[in-house]
Amino acid sequence: MGKFGVKERNLEGQMVVDFAKRMDMAVVNTYFQKREEHRVTYKSGGRRTQVDYILCRRGHLKEISDCKVVVEESVARQHRMVVCRMTLLVCKTKRSKIEIEKETKWGKLKKEERCEEFRQKLRQALGGQVVLPDDWETTAEVIRETGRKVLGVSSGRRKEDKETWWWNEDVPDSIQRKRLAKKKWDMDRTEENRQEYKELQRRVKREVSKAKQKAYDKLYTRLDAREGENDLYRLARQRDRDGKDVQQVRVIKDRDGRVLTSEESVQRRWKEYFKELMNEENEREKRVEGVNSVEQKVDKIRKDEVRKALKRMKSGKAVGPEDIPVEVWKCLGEAVEFLTSLFNRVLESERMPEEWRRSVLVPIFKNKGDVQSCSNCRGIKLMSHTMKLWERVVEARLRKVVEICQQQYGFMLRKSTTDAIFALRILMEKYRDGQRELHCVFVDLEKAYDRVPREELWYCMRKSGVAEKYVRVVQDMYERSRTVVRCALGQTVEFKVEVGLHQGSALSPFLFAIVMDQLSEEVRQESPWTMMFADDIVICSESREQVEQNLERWRFVLERRGMKVSRRKTEYMCVNESEGSGTVRLQGEEVKKVQEFKYLGSTVQSNGECGKEDSGETGHAVWFRDSVTEEETGVRARGSRAEDFEILFGSDKVGQD
Repeated sequence: MGKFGVKERNLEGQMVVDFAKRMDMAVVNTYFQKREEHRVTYKSGGRRTQVDYILCRRGHLKEISDCKVVVEESVARQHRMVVCRMTLLVCKTKRSKIEIEKETKWGKLKKEERCEEFRQKLRQALGGQVVLPDDWETTAEVIRETGRKVLGVSSGRRKEDKETWWWNEDVPDSIQRKRLAKKKWDMDRTEENRQEYKELQRRVKREVSKAKQKAYDKLYTRLDAREGENDLYRLARQRDRDGKDVQQVRVIKDRDGRVLTSEESVQRRWKEYFKELMNEENEREKRVEGVNSVEQKVDKIRKDEVRKALKRMKSGKAVGPEDIPVEVWKCLGEAVEFLTSLFNRVLESERMPEEWRRSVLVPIFKNKGDVQSCSNCRGIKLMSHTMKLWERVVEARLRKVVEICQQQYGFMLRKSTTDAIFALRILMEKYRDGQRELHCVFVDLEKAYDRVPREELWYCMRKSGVAEKYVRVVQDMYERSRTVVRCALGQTVEFKVEVGLHQGSALSPFLFAIVMDQLSEEVRQESPWTMMFADDIVICSESREQVEQNLERWRFVLERRGMKVSRRKTEYMCVNESEGSGTVRLQGEEVKKVQEFKYLGSTVQSNGECGKEDSGETGHAVWFRDSVTEEETGVRARGSRAEDFEILFGSDKVGQD
């Protein structure tokens, strides 16, 4: 500590000095001789004290040339700004500016007046035609250009992290006038200047309060309405992401755990990881047996099929490189005729537009593990919305032809997670009431969607009775597919994707169900002894030996066809366990034994009870409660959502009794 500090020292001041001594640091404020006015950092009433300090390592003290209090500036109420001047030897590095792609503001199509303006401008661009031209490339370019002119584009800059969304045009001006009045009073301590500052301070408080109240009332009105429910969850998700500070991971680790910081190395690592993930197959046996193809004539696509598919498409989703969202087709009522004609040409030629083959891959953190590790991120593809619409049409036809087994609950009509959870819990409770053991193995598949061999997909489709025409159409969807990875430091170089199903595709869940249906045909038992929800599999049996045998059979049929059972994430649980029931092994390796397991979002326990969920809120309710504050959404909105969760959870428990 220097010799120019204040004379008196209280307990907190002594703690600062002790900390500086222990850490070999210097209290910079005390090393420069200043007038008392330039040393006082806190003023309240008659009290004038020094409570704010700048500390540095003693070895860096010689680099500091000055330290003082700026009288005219206040950092917080009654606290003055402390500044120091120092000389640093730094190397100038030119930081590359990350280019953010400008996006068309398609969200404005929600407003009917903008939608009508877009329709009129599009007709003018097409020379007064009501029907869109047959050529896809021409139509797509005209739509994009019209959207940019009518709706505008984003600035391409990152949004500032400031809570100013409630500001009106008067608030910033009032705040600036108050700051100028504060400076004036600090320079000339007259009663007139003081009264002027106090009056402006009160006026700013009133204006800020009114602006906030008006903005929040408008927000509450929208959130209380039915159409505001999506906004409510969007607020919760945004707050949840902001709290975890994983929005912009600018540095990642390579395969050896070394941290990468440069833009080129980070982009190179993301490309390396996903290129390897999406182009590498597990070991598998080559099929020697063939399968007969179903050669039959297929009907042309009808307008009502396109309308149904369009109705199933959700609005507000991120667009792919094509940059034409589904909102455009919903806005253009006459577009159904164009889409029907387009899809029929694709069906006949078995070749879709090249533009649809490109996608953007966005890494999404799984909320567990090291955020800088690529393996803890899930890649979601942003694909062409028009291609997704085409997939919906094909999916609807495939569902009429292919009959999936009853054991599959994932993405099936009139089935959901609730059915699978209910069936498993009823089975567990029956065995608990009968005081008998029930052995369950929860099977996890490694990178299930990304590791599906495409030859197996074509084989399973043909074996399921799918017409060869549709097989070739699906093959065309995966032919020459390319993608780029969009990370915090820009986009990577484009690369091919030759293995697995498309993540984020409308058709992929049903294609995966077809594959699992055919591969498990020899080993699956009746529900609830075997239940599948996409790649989540549960196998149940009355004896440990039997469930171990069943697990080995499942491993054999899946791994010989290119799928892989995870030894680390597959878990075993025994309900109503007696002493010495033992463990389950998979190829000689012991499967992890647990007392509880989170199955499809619901915790099942080895004692057959659901007391863990009865004793508190559902996980979704806890997340919502912790993610949304009253300041952001208001008491009314939070209360209404809490009531909904309580009713739903109560209904779930009544159904189990």
